[in-house]
Amino acid sequence: MNNAQLNELKERYVAKGAASPATAFADRAENSLIWDADGKRFIDFAGGIGVLNIGHRHPKVVQAVKDQLDKVMHTCQTVMPYEGYVKVAEKLAQVVPVRGDAKVMLVNSGAEALENAVKIARAATGRNNVICFDGGYHGRTFMTMAMNGKVAPYASDFGTMPGCVFRAGYPVPEHGISEEESIRRLKMVLKTDANPRDTAAIVLEPVLGEGGFYAAPASFLRKIREICDEHGIMMIVDEVQSGFGRTGKLFAIEHSGVEPDLMTMAKSMAAGMPISAIVGTDKHMDASGANSLGGTYAGSPVSCAATLAVLEVFEEENILARSQALGDKLAARFAKWEQRFDAVVYPRNLGSMAAFELNNEQGEPAPELAGELCKRAREQGLILLSCGMFGNTIRFLMPVTIEDEILEEGMAIIENSLEAMVGSKASATA
Repeated sequence: MNNAQLNELKERYVAKGAASPATAFADRAENSLIWDADGKRFIDFAGGIGVLNIGHRHPKVVQAVKDQLDKVMHTCQTVMPYEGYVKVAEKLAQVVPVRGDAKVMLVNSGAEALENAVKIARAATGRNNVICFDGGYHGRTFMTMAMNGKVAPYASDFGTMPGCVFRAGYPVPEHGISEEESIRRLKMVLKTDANPRDTAAIVLEPVLGEGGFYAAPASFLRKIREICDEHGIMMIVDEVQSGFGRTGKLFAIEHSGVEPDLMTMAKSMAAGMPISAIVGTDKHMDASGANSLGGTYAGSPVSCAATLAVLEVFEEENILARSQALGDKLAARFAKWEQRFDAVVYPRNLGSMAAFELNNEQGEPAPELAGELCKRAREQGLILLSCGMFGNTIRFLMPVTIEDEILEEGMAIIENSLEAMVGSKASATA
């Protein structure tokens, strides 16, 4: 079927809230490229929203999935366990930097991982409150919608959210929240809303994802760890988008040296297969009773096979160094654009988790410019995403394995689009 035919089916049968606004349908993909149902080629700077750090259909992952399909597709691991689940648990326990000896639970999505992290924290502490941060994104289930630091579009239409969730300001100096102010607000929350003795966990992303790709300073993360230790609160780090090599480390928290009590991960964990994990200190992970955690598809044998292959690819292809090198290239190009275009502001990156913002002539966030840039890019065969509290951030999530010539082709599309939209400083003053 072609794009037009598929769009007709989408309009007729796919719920409006779940339907993509895009009119091109993916037909096949390879590393950093996608071809649609009409045969048009696209460069992928979105990576399925951070799922494809090692590219579309990495051969080693594809082969691992095929091999697993010839053996077992499903048993439900709580009914009859299998090797893949325990091997993934072993590998993650060895590499995830949580405190002490680690244990692991596998589920299906980032939101499901966060839901279970909260359940585990409540079981381990006997407390209810959860503190999160402005701009944070943790999922689309009810608990995670309550935890998100942004209302639209995730929670706008769904009524009352679960209680016992409180929020502090994330440190984003570019938007008026310094590290000191963020800590002050957190301590105020602990005084005015969330009594420390009733607070189970502080949950945060070490780099905001949907909130705009802002990295928390290492000193800030250390202060969060100190506050948690002072009050017996668990520190939960959400690495769903920042994990698995995006920042030049396997996990972003490693840049700070801080060890949380629990970590959640998903997205690039299995290069496109659905799986997520909660990894935590063994005494916390074992706090709830037998059969209290799990799910029918949790830790699918096929997804476990993909995860093990991904971890091998990281070792064999030096993915972390490639991520850092890609980040350096992006940072250098952003710096040139900041000099050339008045609209480009606040370029930033941690490894290849990179972004810049677009402002208007008054120096205010310009989500309309971000939307226009993404639209122009799509028309020229580049898939590009915006994000951020103000909708004006352009984020970069292309595969770390992207070929140099494809990267340059995509960056040229962005540069030419910016020139057409806002003009360079030189041309503006000529």
